[in-house]
Amino acid sequence: MLTRFPQGAKAGIVLLHGRGGSARDILSLLDHAGLPQIAATVPEAQGNSWWPTSFLAPSAQMEPYVVAGLDAVAEAVDVLRASGLGRHQIWLCGFSQGACLALEAFARNGEGLAGVFALSGGLVGVADLEGPSLSPMGYLDKQLTHSGPRTGTAYLSVHERDPHIPLSRVQSSAAALRALGAEVAVQIFKGAGHGVMPEDIAALRQHLNG
Repeated sequence: MLTRFPQGAKAGIVLLHGRGGSARDILSLLDHAGLPQIAATVPEAQGNSWWPTSFLAPSAQMEPYVVAGLDAVAEAVDVLRASGLGRHQIWLCGFSQGACLALEAFARNGEGLAGVFALSGGLVGVADLEGPSLSPMGYLDKQLTHSGPRTGTAYLSVHERDPHIPLSRVQSSAAALRALGAEVAVQIFKGAGHGVMPEDIAALRQHLNG
C-alpha cells in the first residue's frame, strides 16, 4: 500500500486502480488534479487485478474477490483514520475495476464517509437477479440492494459505449445510491471510450478543494 500524508491535510482519499494498473498509477490522479494537500492511501491488488473476470460475472464468482477488495479498502480507510482524519473527511475513488470496488465499498460499508468517485464503474451488486439477462454483455443483472443510509456524495462517470461498463449499470447504480440517501451526480460522455476524462479531474478538484 502506498501512502501520502502531507502536513495539515484536511481530507483523505482511498485510491483504487483498474485492471493492469498499479497503486503508483492511480496516485498520480491527485497530481493531475492539483491536489497535493490531500492525504492518500493506495492499496494494490495482487497481480494488479481486483478480480479475474468482468464485474458483471455471477455473484458466486465475484464475491470472494469483492470481499478481499473490501477488506483492502477498509484497511486503507483505517490508515487514514489513524492519521487523524474522521470518516466524514475520507473519500473513495477508483477507475474501472477500482471504480466498481469503490462503489461497492461505499454502498456496503460507507456509512459516514464523505463520498465516492467512480470513474468508469458501476456497483457489483449483492446477488444475481432471476430471469433473462438484460445485460448487453450477456450476464444476469444483479440485486443492487444495500443497507443505508449513505449521506455522502457519489460521482459516477462513463462513456455511452464503454466496452467494459454498461451505461445501464451505471444508471441503476446511481438510482440505488440515491435510494440510500447519497447525493449523486452522473457524467455521461458521448461516444465510445474507457478512461479518465478532464471532467473527472475537475470533479475531484471541486469536491476535494472544499
